[in-house]
Amino acid sequence: MPGEETHNIEYKQKWNDDCLKAISAMANTNGGRLFVGLDDQGNPVELKNTKKLLEDIPNTIRNRLNILSTVELDKRAGHKIICITISPSSIPVSFNGKYYLRSGSTVQELRGKELADFLLRISGIPWDSCAEEHSTLKELDVTTVDEFKRLAADRIPGIVNETDSSMLLDKLNLAKNKELKRAAVLLFGSDPQRYYSHAVVKIGKFLTDTDIQTTDIVEGNLFQQVKNSLEILRTKYLQSHISFEGIHRRDILEYPYEALREAIINALIHRDYHGFSQVQIRVYPDRMIIMNEGSLPPEITVEDLKRNHLSKPRNKLLADVFYFSGFIEAWGRGTLKIFERCRDQGLPEPEFQNDHGVMSVVFYKDQWNEEQLKKLGLNERRIKAILYVKKNGKITNREYREINNISDEGARIDLNTLVEMDILIQKGKGRAVQYVLSEN
Repeated sequence: MPGEETHNIEYKQKWNDDCLKAISAMANTNGGRLFVGLDDQGNPVELKNTKKLLEDIPNTIRNRLNILSTVELDKRAGHKIICITISPSSIPVSFNGKYYLRSGSTVQELRGKELADFLLRISGIPWDSCAEEHSTLKELDVTTVDEFKRLAADRIPGIVNETDSSMLLDKLNLAKNKELKRAAVLLFGSDPQRYYSHAVVKIGKFLTDTDIQTTDIVEGNLFQQVKNSLEILRTKYLQSHISFEGIHRRDILEYPYEALREAIINALIHRDYHGFSQVQIRVYPDRMIIMNEGSLPPEITVEDLKRNHLSKPRNKLLADVFYFSGFIEAWGRGTLKIFERCRDQGLPEPEFQNDHGVMSVVFYKDQWNEEQLKKLGLNERRIKAILYVKKNGKITNREYREINNISDEGARIDLNTLVEMDILIQKGKGRAVQYVLSEN
């Protein structure tokens, strides 16, 4: 028996126009299957004229929705059920002049701005290159524009002398028919959230995934969001340790400042602004996660981020302006810089994740965190022992036996293995032997 209805599974007791509406929604989302002859709980009901329906349904879908589908007969518990399989469509699919999307197990009609964004997205037109209606030059933040001209002087000779904002936007391809493009509003607007309330950075301090201590929302244009996000992290969320090079004092942030800046910029310029989630920065005791809505391009994998790769920005205009300002390179080296800066500071390699339409980069505070230890293939006993050492500074054979309820021989084997893996260092002799973390 099928389970409950989901985003890609729908049940209908009989064939009618509601079926066509659901099919159009699935075609506009991620595809799916519609079962005719099942109630809302997935229980079979009597379905008449199945032979005729098997002939009529494919033709009706083709004629009314202009898409093809697979229609098959399925028999369950002595009942005949029709299964219709729908593939995602590369063009918008309308039903009776309206457009629908699948959201959870429901069908939602698209209207207004949501409909316009959907049609743009499915047509392949970049979100940031569309004109923003009713926007004007008066909405530009003069301070941000002037700062950009100063930063871009090396890559756009003569730009510092450009006093006409309209000419400046034209040179950057940020205006269309005297209207600001969305990229211009995001980059230089004095109040981008007037148009895009979701275009903010949300920072939170987490003790666990459910225990949140404090939250900050960073608004403003993208240049302001980069600057202010970094400043809030530096002063409120992260710690620094002090070192001296001769007489010069250095405050070193627990995560490399340059790597954080690169990751935040990546999240802002590569995010999918069609969605309504914010860029999130989650600060945990042992790690920090920077995440944005929007998957990697199909031709780029997570492993590619560790080596030279093509630059494929989702929002090209945003990327171009950040490039002109000197904040990013145009060669796809941003992720390599993140790896390099973490390595230079003696931190573990950050982890990039591309999952369910969300891109994340995870920075780890130390190399002996639980996630890293699992990747090394350590069992639960050995991980528990290393976490014990992190908390208490050392561990003995007796302590290992007590926390793991293991024999003396088993503890000795485990501890020797951790020494051989260069995770623990043995100190002392005889009964005074204790084990501490390696500094490698």
